[in-house]
Amino acid sequence: MRNMLLLTAAIALATVGAGCGASPPSPASPASPVSQASPASPVAAASGPCGTATAPHAYQHVIWIWMENHSLSEIIGNTSQAPYLNSLAAECGLATNYHNITHPSLPNYLAATSGIARHSLPVTTYLDCRVSALCHMTASSIFGQGETWKAYQESMPSNCDKSNSGEYAVKHNPPPYYSSLSGCASRDVPYTQLATDLAGNTLPAFSFITPNMINDMHDGTIAQGDAWLASHLPVILNSAPYKSGTTAVFITWDEGSGGRTFKECDETDVTNASCIVPTIVISPTTPAGTRSGTFFSHYSLLATTEQLLGLPRLASASSAPTMTAAFHL
Repeated sequence: MRNMLLLTAAIALATVGAGCGASPPSPASPASPVSQASPASPVAAASGPCGTATAPHAYQHVIWIWMENHSLSEIIGNTSQAPYLNSLAAECGLATNYHNITHPSLPNYLAATSGIARHSLPVTTYLDCRVSALCHMTASSIFGQGETWKAYQESMPSNCDKSNSGEYAVKHNPPPYYSSLSGCASRDVPYTQLATDLAGNTLPAFSFITPNMINDMHDGTIAQGDAWLASHLPVILNSAPYKSGTTAVFITWDEGSGGRTFKECDETDVTNASCIVPTIVISPTTPAGTRSGTFFSHYSLLATTEQLLGLPRLASASSAPTMTAAFHL
């Protein structure tokens, strides 16, 4: 009740300066149900980018690619619309009980990168607001833990852009929301910079990639997002940082389709489809076909990344289960 009252007040304030609003998710597409395998059970032989190394080793680069607004059952098993994603899930690792934190988009992006608990996020963020005096974070984030980092944002007109533009939505780009973060102006860059960094072997330790609103499946279709990944992910997987065996890639979705604002999704007993999203783990040491039905969440992704890069755990990440053992990282 307190959050709902705060939200009502925030809506009134937002008309003054927060500039909020979100497009509805793409229509749900039917998909075959996914059976929950035992944690980290390898079910296929290595035939792609995963399982090429037998023992975990030191990872120097972690890449997140965030897609939008689709639940596990809409993607996994849906080979007609998402053939590439399903082939990746078969060739690498798939978390089948991975939860977003809440609804809508922005709270998930901020919770995942800061570890801040759902109920402690600024109430205005539940409006998917643009960056403003009413909509920002003073908390620490993975972008400010001392490692090198970049956020690569497709269709963003200029570095660290705080305003929506065309198919670029700032609500899908977390660094500008962290008001105490230094380096946004030089490290939050248009997506085209990624190819240059890969070719020059200057990939940072942590990379956050957001396709534009069409290619992340928010405004576009599942097929469009799948085609974008099929075109762009091989550039990463064929790069020197990945070929050297020191890069792990995670593809996840901010939230499942549907679901109500403030929904408590990061609970082990939640089975609502809007709270469970596909998360694919790609690394040289992840055996091909690995599936884990262990409860994970966006906080687990943060904790796992911090563990791999030797960083201290932030807030809720300190108690979240990591994915390292399940996916042989």
